[in-house]
Amino acid sequence: MRQARTYLGILAGGDSGKSGPHSLPLPRIKKKSNHDVKMISGEAPIVFSMACELFIEELTRRSWTMTMEGKRRTLHKEDVASAVITTDIFDFHVNLVSNCSNSDVAQPIIGT
Repeated sequence: MRQARTYLGILAGGDSGKSGPHSLPLPRIKKKSNHDVKMISGEAPIVFSMACELFIEELTRRSWTMTMEGKRRTLHKEDVASAVITTDIFDFHVNLVSNCSNSDVAQPIIGT
């Protein structure tokens, strides 16, 4: 039910009641990665931008909870990894953070 209310809030202009500007740059969202795509509807980048913002917000909240449980005031990458590992909705990132948390040196992530 939370997602439905959030989606209705997005369509109504977000929590603040305004339809823009967005935290994430819309031109970057509109950038097409697939050359077969000819057009993107007008509201798709806006909804996708808000979905990304909600994802970032939720991950940050859960990571901050891990920081507070460790009685610290600085968020570390281990807190983000712990948040991803302990939260079911972030299961699609488990392989990414488990690879990063096993190494002492940060390695660049190469997209496919």
